[in-house]
Amino acid sequence: MTGFHRARRLASAALTPVFVLGLTACAGLPDTIFGAHSEVGHAEDRLTYLLLILGGIVFVLVEGALVFAVVKFRARPNASMPTQTHGNTRLEVTWTLIPAVILAIIAVPSVRTIFETQAAAASDALQVEVIGHQWWWEFRYPQYKIVTANELYLPVGRTANFSLRTEDVIHSFWIPRLAGKRDVVHKTHPNWLWFTPDSIGSWNGFCAEYCGTSHSNMRFRVFTVSPDQFKAWVAHQQTGPAFPAIAAAAPADTGKKAGTAPAVPAATVALAADTNTATVARADLPQWTVPETPLPAGLPFDESVIAKADPARGAQMFKTAACIGCHTVQGVAMGIIGPNLTHVGSRTTIGAGLYPNDMKHLTMWIKDARLMKPGSIMPPMAKGFPGSMGTFDDQQIADLAAYLSSLK
Repeated sequence: MTGFHRARRLASAALTPVFVLGLTACAGLPDTIFGAHSEVGHAEDRLTYLLLILGGIVFVLVEGALVFAVVKFRARPNASMPTQTHGNTRLEVTWTLIPAVILAIIAVPSVRTIFETQAAAASDALQVEVIGHQWWWEFRYPQYKIVTANELYLPVGRTANFSLRTEDVIHSFWIPRLAGKRDVVHKTHPNWLWFTPDSIGSWNGFCAEYCGTSHSNMRFRVFTVSPDQFKAWVAHQQTGPAFPAIAAAAPADTGKKAGTAPAVPAATVALAADTNTATVARADLPQWTVPETPLPAGLPFDESVIAKADPARGAQMFKTAACIGCHTVQGVAMGIIGPNLTHVGSRTTIGAGLYPNDMKHLTMWIKDARLMKPGSIMPPMAKGFPGSMGTFDDQQIADLAAYLSSLK
């Protein structure tokens, strides 16, 4: 009975890794590497499955032989000492040749996949420059003179060729459902990655190389859209923001004066991004791409002021605040430190995919981005906060947020 229980424990220990391996192979998880949606991803899928199968066979054979030997040759009561031997040339040659043959079998498809995925991209590929920052992503489309941040639009059926470089430390560009990850190193040695999306969808992207305090918060979204929608998105991005001409707004305490632009209610501002056919509607996002990061404790905000937020007042403050030194808004500011905000109102997230892009989260981000995202270089804009570069109260911050939300 003792031997039986020992064998059962050994069998359980051997089968547990197999069970875990089976779970990791499930393709139903939103950020799984299996079930890719590009030709590069399919090639990597095939190689991964092959290696899992071959590795599984080796594992079962080796562990099976081990369990068999442990059970069959276990110590028994009153057993005599077994015959002692020293070396077995035939056995040693056999267990050296078998791994060599297995490695040769693995090497052929591995090398073929490497050459397949490292070949030059198609000459008519969409060119995208990816620039890693601590801790956000900048995307440039040099063929269309477009600069955006943290949200990447790609047309289905057209190869996208990525040039990858960093402005600071090493990052790693990874979209699990589309292709394998690639290191993002210094601009003097850019890396390259290409793939062709084959399905319309919304996908999560990550930094896969530890890069500092907010490494886990360095995310982005990828939207693979139809060629027609991509053309519409390009045309939209090449224009200025949809609501830029509001500089003559009345001060918050004097009411509106003749000739000033009317304020746009915050509810209307929020709705506009969802009705813009050039971008992916927030209401259409799959659940796994909607951030659910909890708000930090210790950041109070009077949410009642959001209903009274005036983007016209916010535009006036934006032009006179430190914002213009860091951010670009076409026709308004030419900052180069932070993300381009020309069409920030049409993006689905803020904080490099950390929070949903709505008035509540945007106001709190402006109030103290460093508390919202550890390591952020954006200083607080609230009056009285340590290191603040602004003297804004909650109403003024809400006005700024309303202006940014209006930038479609």
